[in-house]
Parts: sequence; C-alpha cells; structure tokens
Amino acid sequence: MQNRAMSEAFIRPDVAAYVDAVNAAAGPRLHQMSVPLARRVASLLGRRADLPLERIATDRSLSFRSDDGAELGLRLFDVRADREPGPVMLYCHGGGWVLGDTGVYASVCAEIARVLDLPVIAVDYRRAPEWPSPSGQQDCEAAARWIASNPCELPFRTTELLLAGDSCGGAYAISTAMALRDAPAALPVAAQLIFYPSADLATRYASFRDYATGYLLDKHLMRWFAENFAPDDGDFRASPMAWDLRDLPPALVVTAELDPLRDQGRAFAAGLRDADVPVVTQEAKGMVHAFITMRRAIPSAAEELAKALAAFRMLIGRG
Repeated sequence: MQNRAMSEAFIRPDVAAYVDAVNAAAGPRLHQMSVPLARRVASLLGRRADLPLERIATDRSLSFRSDDGAELGLRLFDVRADREPGPVMLYCHGGGWVLGDTGVYASVCAEIARVLDLPVIAVDYRRAPEWPSPSGQQDCEAAARWIASNPCELPFRTTELLLAGDSCGGAYAISTAMALRDAPAALPVAAQLIFYPSADLATRYASFRDYATGYLLDKHLMRWFAENFAPDDGDFRASPMAWDLRDLPPALVVTAELDPLRDQGRAFAAGLRDADVPVVTQEAKGMVHAFITMRRAIPSAAEELAKALAAFRMLIGRG
C-alpha cells in the first residue's frame, strides 16, 4: 500500500476515499505490467472511474490518412445532428503517451460537446513505445490540419479550431497550437483548453517531489511512461516550454492541487502571461491528476469540469 507523501495537504473526502481504495488494491501496478496489459487494465479502470457515456445525437468514427500514409482514427461527438458553420474542438487525450484512447475519453468528450454546444473530435494518435516521440504530436497536428481543410467527411463546415487536451494530450494540444502558429492551417486556432499539462519536462518542480507517491499518478508510473516514450525535453512537441510561447491563442489552463504536474501547468500559464497571451487559470483544490475522467469515482470532479467549461465558454465568447 502506498502512503500519501504529504499528510498535511488538504484532500477532498471523495478524493481521499478513491485514492485510498486504489492504493490499497492488491496486485501489480500499471508500471509493472506489459504495455498491452497495462492498456487493457487502464481502459477498464478508466471506464469504471468515469461516468457512463450518455446518449448524444452524433457519435461516429472517422478516419483520415496522415502524410506518412497511416490511417488515423477520429471520433466525432455532437449534440446536434445538423449544425451551422462554426468552431470545432480537437481533443488530444491523456495517458502518458502510452495509454488512453478515444473510447476511454468518450464520456468526457461528449460532455464537453454538450456543455459547449460544439462538435468535439477526439484523435486516436499513435502511442509509444510502438510510435515514440514525436509521432503522437505529429498525428494531432495532422488531425487539426485535416479538420481545418473542411473535408467532405465532416457533416458541417468548420470556421475555426479550438485545441484541447489533458496531461500529455494537453502538451500535444499546446504544441499543435505552436505548429499551426508557425505554419498556419487553412483555418485559425481561436483558443486552447488545457488540463494539467506535461508542459515542461526539463524542470523538476516542487509538486513533482511533494506528490511523488500516493496520489494516483506517481513517480514510478511517470518513469515507466518516460522509458516507453523516450521524450526529448528540448523538443517543443513533447515539452512545450522548450519553445517560444508568444502569439499563441488565448488559453484556459486547469491544474489540480495534488498533482505532480501541477507546477508545470502553473509555469505554462505564467509563461503565457509573460508572452502577453491572454490566459485564464483554474486550480482544483484538494484534487488529483486526471480528475476529468474520474467523475463517477470522485463526484466533485464533475463540478470542477463544469466550472472549467463555464470559464471556457466565457473565453470563447459563448458564455
């Protein structure tokens, strides 16, 4: 059983109950499994932890070919069967570059589509170790460019892009915004919605030490992720703080207080401010990493997601 490292830290009762149950569970941890087994177990645990997918008007699979000829999967969520031209969100899922997929994230993507009344397209980017860095980011960028081209496969006309993601997917969303800033797509990126990103791999922040064990995402799992992904902390596609933050689109950056990656998210938000990029920040007090996909296991996580989406509606002028 893992003990939480900072007993003096405030932790919400529902968070504590779930964390304690996970820490007390018998059996090997994800980082002690093979990658295929870890993916199956993480998918099962993710579906148990989050709310079930509610019925939505549009839930369909799409695909497109990347520049290297790979067929990449997408999943479209929309509360409308027919829609006037408008913005579209591309969602890049988390999972430490190794785990996660659009199935695990279906419920939260559908909720984002429902609250924002916007189409959300999640991308099944290629994952490590089969596809190490920078393959995943390149797939997210390719998906953004494909959506911006208004292909006939989409049932609506896109007018601008919104980029979103969590954890490593947050970093992919940020680096995709950077790539499209430097080499624009057919449509502009209007805003970013970033949850607890792995934004700066080159720096060991205090939160990495303070919440290294006992809060679900721990140092052992993060080391396993890094061993499989082999990120270059000087490459913006894995570590966006390695690049110029100027002229990026406005952002909402959401962090969790009890998260090893908390200070990376804070540093990214501060870097945006220093670069004169409009940024709104929210920090979920007493909350752990990956909370937006734990809304059944941690009921207050649903409230935090609702707060973040309300703030993002304001940011993009839909509030």
